Amino acid sequence: MEKTKDQVTRRKFLKAGAVVAGSAAAAVAMPNVSRAQTVALKMQGAWGANDIFNEFAEDYVKRVNDLGGGRLKIDYLVAGAVVKSFQVMDAVHRGVLDAGHQVTVYWYGKSKVASLFGTGPVFGQNAHHILGWIHYGGGKELYAELIAKLGLNTVGFFCMPMPTQPLGWFKSPIKTSADMKGLKYRTVGLAADLYQEMGVKVTQLPGGEIVPALEKGVIEAFEYNNPTSDGRFGAADVSKTYMMGSYHQAAEFFEIIFNKDKYGALAPEQQKILEYSAEAASTNNFSKALDNYSKDLQVLKGKGVKVYRTPKGVFEDQLTAWDTVLARLEKDGFFAKVVKSQKEWSHRVAYYELLNSADYKTAFDHYFPGELGF
Repeated sequence: MEKTKDQVTRRKFLKAGAVVAGSAAAAVAMPNVSRAQTVALKMQGAWGANDIFNEFAEDYVKRVNDLGGGRLKIDYLVAGAVVKSFQVMDAVHRGVLDAGHQVTVYWYGKSKVASLFGTGPVFGQNAHHILGWIHYGGGKELYAELIAKLGLNTVGFFCMPMPTQPLGWFKSPIKTSADMKGLKYRTVGLAADLYQEMGVKVTQLPGGEIVPALEKGVIEAFEYNNPTSDGRFGAADVSKTYMMGSYHQAAEFFEIIFNKDKYGALAPEQQKILEYSAEAASTNNFSKALDNYSKDLQVLKGKGVKVYRTPKGVFEDQLTAWDTVLARLEKDGFFAKVVKSQKEWSHRVAYYELLNSADYKTAFDHYFPGELGF
């Protein structure tokens, strides 16, 4: 019997289907299992055990360990377990630690450019915008260039756009910038340059050393980061005036670093787990921050803390001081290169968002009239 064209076509189709089905069965029988060796990494954070930042670091570690499938594991240690907070970068560089969870400002003594990756000037952008610059505006390439220039044996990723950091804690409300002149004040990074320009006497300390410094009279006012961290180390026990809002650190995020040799020896899929877990932790960390910071601000108020919005004049004076600081530091070509890149990105991105954003304050005032007080 002569075969028709339709019969031949049908037979070819069925035969091809059988081949595909056989291949699929083989794939099930012999899955594409990772051949990566089991690796355990030792990471230390720059945070004390009670700081919510320590929880944020653990959230990142949990994502790595969950995704690692037993073949990649991070063992996490709190600040001081191996080295002090400001020594994490050096320890990872030397291989004393395999990894670290910190902020770039903690090693800006090596280069003031480091502080631009989280605690730089505000051109209208927020932390979300600058984290976008890291990923899509050339930031990660400039960061890698900085690491190479300094000869640091590390690889880094960024995580969690932080809410604006308050002006800080004072003995009485700050009404003008003149009220800050001469104050012995704790901050870190380029914020130190900013406040020194404004006549403030700055001491740079990690968070765990703030209260002892207050007790010894080394400082008399300070900022750290947020209502939760501030509340947990006892800020309300030493001050009752909390000034909210500032341009000194309004676009920061965490830096997660790995020893470059250790990272380079990992299988490609393990490297991607470390990188993509930072992106996943960003969402988790920020959501947790909003929940905790907002609740703990109310807790602080319940302890008798008076909360004030930083006056507009102080914001304006900070911008003027930033102009002076930048003019001085941009004499360094690489510093100027990074600022230029950030400024161009911020101009475009902040223009879009500010022009398009809803007036959230008007809506808040409509439903909760008189609560903000400004």
